[in-house]
Amino acid sequence: MREEENKRSSQSSSVKRFFKKRWVFPAIYIASAAIILTGVLWYQSSSSNTNKFDYKATDLSGKKNNAPAVEVNKSIENFKMPVANADDAVVKTKFYDFTGKAADQESALVFYNNTYVPNTGIDITEKKGESFDVTASLSGTVTRVEEDATLGNVIEIEHGKGIVTQYQSVKDIQVKVGDQVKQDQVIAKAGQSLFNEKAGTHVHFEIRKDGVAVNPTNYFEKSLSTLQEDTLTNDSKESSKTPDVKQDQQKIEDPATDDSTNSTDKSNS
Repeated sequence: MREEENKRSSQSSSVKRFFKKRWVFPAIYIASAAIILTGVLWYQSSSSNTNKFDYKATDLSGKKNNAPAVEVNKSIENFKMPVANADDAVVKTKFYDFTGKAADQESALVFYNNTYVPNTGIDITEKKGESFDVTASLSGTVTRVEEDATLGNVIEIEHGKGIVTQYQSVKDIQVKVGDQVKQDQVIAKAGQSLFNEKAGTHVHFEIRKDGVAVNPTNYFEKSLSTLQEDTLTNDSKESSKTPDVKQDQQKIEDPATDDSTNSTDKSNS
């Protein structure tokens, strides 16, 4: 029994002597810190391995969602008059509305090639009659840039779901087919056309839905979605065909021309 007690006491004293050494506790602290650090590094390493699954569902940067965002912005934008300074703009020739008053219809006729033709857009001039910057009414994609002596050059911008804006009688064109343009971006300068020489320096502006011309003044400061949701009347569809279909019944002949023709016939008889 005494031998066992002696062994235990000797072991206890050995342990005490061991812990009394100065380097023991620092060594224990360092070892503990090393174990904890190793555990943290292992945890971080295991967490970073989740990248191999390419989790990008949130995509907070929005890099892969640019197209939908543009579409949403288009719907939110309101149609604007296609000029840099709307306060100096004047509508020289109005849109011909088949359901409008007779006086308004008369002022919306364009005289070309001895014929009165209903206007399928509006002709905008500057108060001083000078040239001015023509801007995009809405953001969109340029789908047509065409030189045309009669119409004074043409730019067409598509805005989605069958909606396009058209800009005629322009010069110094600054865009090309395929360009993405933003609202209020300068696309050309106002020029002149043979089709409406009386308007002088102007831009002929049209808004079309599925190929049908609508009255631009009815949609200024209204959203693209408003036009998309509107149902076009038969009168609107007929008015849009007027400049393209050169039928006698779709034109209003110049009375002065008729009188001169009649007088010539009488003299010949």
